[in-house]
Amino acid sequence: MALAIGDTAPDFEADTTEGKIKFHDWIGDKWAVLFSHPKDFTPVCTTELGYMARIKPEFDKRGVKIIGISADPIDRHAKWAEDIKETQGFAPNYPMIGDPDLKVAKLYGMLPASASGDPSKRTAADNQTVRNVFIIGPDKKIKLILVYPMTVGRNFDEVIRVIDSLQLNAKHKVATPAQWKQGDDVIIAGSVTDDDAKKLWPAGWKSPKPYIRIVPQPH
Repeated sequence: MALAIGDTAPDFEADTTEGKIKFHDWIGDKWAVLFSHPKDFTPVCTTELGYMARIKPEFDKRGVKIIGISADPIDRHAKWAEDIKETQGFAPNYPMIGDPDLKVAKLYGMLPASASGDPSKRTAADNQTVRNVFIIGPDKKIKLILVYPMTVGRNFDEVIRVIDSLQLNAKHKVATPAQWKQGDDVIIAGSVTDDDAKKLWPAGWKSPKPYIRIVPQPH
């Protein structure tokens, strides 16, 4: 069955460029981003891996661990890292999972269970659905799933924005409006009654409609 927001992220053991991991143990009490790639030495993914390395400090300060996965063995990941460093200025500074048997890709619904074959002979087109982003909370629940086509590079600044919103919601009973960014006003969550909202926001709120209750971002 396809994974959905709110599902427990499937646990697995795998080899990575930083050693063997058990996924849930690796996450620990942090947030995590798992982002996948159909094949090593592919152009769009090369830019993505380099960009993620460049902005890793932004994830670090939010308590978010990042991990990549490609349907190739880890020895190829190491060689690919040299190209990424040369062309993007940053080599991956986070673990990359090797998934030559497609176990993780199938577990996360990125490839059908029937997918098989020698990884060295499978093309990026064979694995093209392995272009996903999963945000996973400390509770090991999936908070977001993004699926991209091969030709569209992912916007990881948006992933950080979503994490900011998710972490805010985890601490406060608020939701974020369209185009929200850190410091902007937020919306009192619909699950909060007006009576409870008065206790949490005694100064009141702006309400252009009864179902829209706007307050400053809590800190």
